[in-house]
Amino acid sequence: MEEWKKEVAWFLVAIVVVFGIQAGLRVALHTDSPLVIVVSGSMEPVFYRGDVVLLKGVTNPNQVKVGDVVVYKRPGYEYPIIHRVRYIYTVKIDGKPETCFVTWGDNNPVPDPPYPTPDGLLEVRLPDGYISGCVPAYAVEAKAELVFPKIGLIPLWVREALSLG
Repeated sequence: MEEWKKEVAWFLVAIVVVFGIQAGLRVALHTDSPLVIVVSGSMEPVFYRGDVVLLKGVTNPNQVKVGDVVVYKRPGYEYPIIHRVRYIYTVKIDGKPETCFVTWGDNNPVPDPPYPTPDGLLEVRLPDGYISGCVPAYAVEAKAELVFPKIGLIPLWVREALSLG
């Protein structure tokens, strides 16, 4: 009878520790989602499906440099996008100068599509003349800091098996 009480106690301690770590990371890294599971192969060979990425919040566009891997939310997409910054531009949105980032996955042949803004789709002309989408700084939430390979595969499989997205 005593054995089950110990098991329940350890389970509760584990739950408290996990939530405590998550809350601590949120505060320390200035982001609501400090750990994310990679759900696509667009960033291979840097990140693979099932890798867990530690993120640090971006509070100022100057924190982002060419070559950084950023996370941004895009209207109409269920999951945040995690792609590399290839170019940085200044554009006008709603009549004001705004920093924007040309991004694309390391495993993708072309940049991400134009980003929808109140002024229309946000596009820039790259040095090679190609017209590319550009992600406004206000959409960028975080930068990738560290990767934990494959530890998110089981939760990803469970979520897919249960059709949870």
